[in-house]
Amino acid sequence: MATAVEPPSGHGLLVDRTVLVTAAAGTGIGSATALRCAQEGARVAISDRHERRLRTTAAELAAATGVEPLAIVCDVTVEEQVQTMIDRVVADYGRLDVLVNNAGLGGTARVTEMTDEQWHRVLDVTLTGTFRCTRAALRHMTPRRRGVIVNNASVLGWRAQQGQAHYAAAKAGVMALTRCAAVEAAEAGVRVNAVAPSLAMHANLAKVTDDDLLAALTGQEAFGRAAEPWEVANVIVFLASDYASYLAGEVLSVSSQHP
Repeated sequence: MATAVEPPSGHGLLVDRTVLVTAAAGTGIGSATALRCAQEGARVAISDRHERRLRTTAAELAAATGVEPLAIVCDVTVEEQVQTMIDRVVADYGRLDVLVNNAGLGGTARVTEMTDEQWHRVLDVTLTGTFRCTRAALRHMTPRRRGVIVNNASVLGWRAQQGQAHYAAAKAGVMALTRCAAVEAAEAGVRVNAVAPSLAMHANLAKVTDDDLLAALTGQEAFGRAAEPWEVANVIVFLASDYASYLAGEVLSVSSQHP
């Protein structure tokens, strides 16, 4: 039986930092990251394309932390909305110190049955959306010569899984984008890294994933359970903090999978 775990208390790792987390509505890694960043002392902004869910998440964060986060409706497939999002954070908070690119879209289809629309939609949100947000953030961070970007990739960028060609290709692209952006950004003292979770369980994932597949994936984890979203968020907080000051272009696996 898997041992129950509890989230640690905050240690002030992000005091006086402004953090923007994309796709933060709901119960997944994005909202968990926003909460963990706030608990570590950050001023938090969250975005999502689902306005109602975004407002609900903002209210939940306010209730948990006592501080209302800046909530911005943004579809990362629309360049104008991405730029408006970055501008709004800078206007309201004075600067953007940390961007967490969490927006992504999945789906299941075998290569022979996958349509061009399915392929392009997943890549537009997951890879190109990450690129758009990274570009906009770097244009703000580079002149300031400080800032951190943390991208949410996936172990599927390394590993094969049936029905996930579009998602795996997009996440492998996020890894490559992370490495290339990191080399360019390092010249200005800006760090770009990524996490690659294997299986983080939350309500939305459970609703859209077959029970047998979830059981099989869970069985591959050494701890006999999926990660809690806050466990992935902890690694994101680490990468955003000064404890990761010498990491650039790294992709940290957040996984207990065994061969």
